[in-house]
Order: sequence, then C-alpha cells, then structure tokens
Amino acid sequence: MNQLTIGKFIAQKRKEKNLTQEQLAEKLGVSNKTVSKWECGKCMPDYGIVKPLCQELDITVSELMDGEVKDDNSIRVFDEEQILDMLRRIQQLEKQRMSILGILLIVMGIALLAFSQLLGGTDFRDFLSGLMAGISVGEMLVGVFIIGRSFAKQ
Repeated sequence: MNQLTIGKFIAQKRKEKNLTQEQLAEKLGVSNKTVSKWECGKCMPDYGIVKPLCQELDITVSELMDGEVKDDNSIRVFDEEQILDMLRRIQQLEKQRMSILGILLIVMGIALLAFSQLLGGTDFRDFLSGLMAGISVGEMLVGVFIIGRSFAKQ
C-alpha cells in the first residue's frame, strides 16, 4: 500500500475517464486540492470516500490499494469490506495518536512550568526559570493546537 503508487493510479484512472481533478472532486464531495493530494501521494483518501471513489473510477478497492488493475486470475487475500475496515482502523489510530501526543505535550508543559517555579535566587537561575516557563507555555499551546486539530477532523 504505497501512497505514491495509489496516487498515480488514481490520476491514471481519472484521466482515462476524461475527468479533471475538479470534476472528480465535485462528484465525491471533496475539494480539488484533496484530489491533488491523493494523486501526489501526500495523503490517502478517507475510508468513507474510498467506495464512491472506486465506483467513479470503475475499479475495486483491492485494485485501488494495490495501485494496479488485477486480472481475473489473480488471488485476492482480503475482500473489500476487510480492506475498508482496516483503513478505518488505521485512520482512527492516527487520530488517537495525535490526541495522545497533544495531551503528552500539555502534561509535560505543566510539569516544566511547575519545575520552573522552583528555580530562582541568582540571575542565572532566574533566567533559566523564565526560559523554562516560556518553553512550557509553548509546549502547552502546541498540545492544545494538536488536540483541537484532531477533534476538528472528527
């Protein structure tokens, strides 16, 4: 399941159907930039779009995931529902991973902020305390941004 191979296959099939990226995007209810990202191999189609995409391009899900048209004699290890279920699970795990990363950054930021309050006394320690406080605030903001972005995609 190589994203670049799949992207080239989508572009090839779209061109065979004499569709522009914009026309395909309109039929699928996505932006033409999304179709462009698929074709460049920057991202994979969402599992909810895979079936309609395959119907528009007159291919099977297996062919899409392999990035090539299979002949009738080829053996299929997975059926389409299994492939779609695996795609859905992979995308859910990716969202969960990003949420955990965001939470971890927030917790580390809070811990660093608490530790920075323990420092102080000399000029150098005050400098370190301020530096750690700034880094902790930055960490927490990045964590909030990552969590917000992962929830916005759901």
